[in-house]
Order: sequence, then C-alpha cells, then structure tokens
Amino acid sequence: MTDIQIRVSGGDAIGETAALWQWLREEDGLRGRVKAVAPPPGERELGGAVEILQVALEATGAAGVLARALTVWLRTRRSDVKVTLSRSPEGGRTTTVEVSNLDPAKVEEVLRRTLDGDSGADDA
Repeated sequence: MTDIQIRVSGGDAIGETAALWQWLREEDGLRGRVKAVAPPPGERELGGAVEILQVALEATGAAGVLARALTVWLRTRRSDVKVTLSRSPEGGRTTTVEVSNLDPAKVEEVLRRTLDGDSGADDA
C-alpha cells in the first residue's frame, strides 16, 4: 500500500487544508481513504491544527481519482495556494512534488506522474 501525504501552504493554509480535506472526502473513489493528520501538541498547547492529509492509494484507480480531484480543486483556489505531495513507497525512494502557479493543463499530468511513482515528477 502506498500513502500520499498532502500539505497545503500559502494563504490561509489551515483553512485551505480543511477545504481540501472536505473536497477529497466527497470523492467517491477516495471515500474512507483520506485522513487528517495533526502534529502532536506542544507542551503548552491544547492540540495542533490539521497540517497534513494522508491518502491511501491501495485501490486500482485511486491515484487517477486523486490527481483529477486535486486538479479541479486547485482551479477553484487563489493563485497563492501551493500543494505539496509526498509519496514514500515501502522500501522505496520518497518522491515529492509541489504544485503552484503551474499551467492548469499540466497539473493533472504532473500529479499523475508523482502518484504513479515516475521519478521524473521531481523535476516539475
């Protein structure tokens, strides 16, 4: 099983992360595969806000569903929102890609390459 970690930055990162979490949870092909990950609270904190989303991609086609969902979601956001995806297959090399200010026509292609484990995705 491969998990993808997604981090949103720029603008209101916490609000945008919550919006993306809701968006992905409503995708039929991702239901039950998306979870929010909050860092452990510091010594004098009540609890951290959700900073990372984790998506399990064990099902066939889930990577394509995620790539399409992220592409559409990014088109609905302001231009200062960045999405960073990290993929760490068991025993494999971590692949990371950051998507911001990318031609909307190329977003899905870059995300698919990353989600499919194409090492060329690091260059995007």
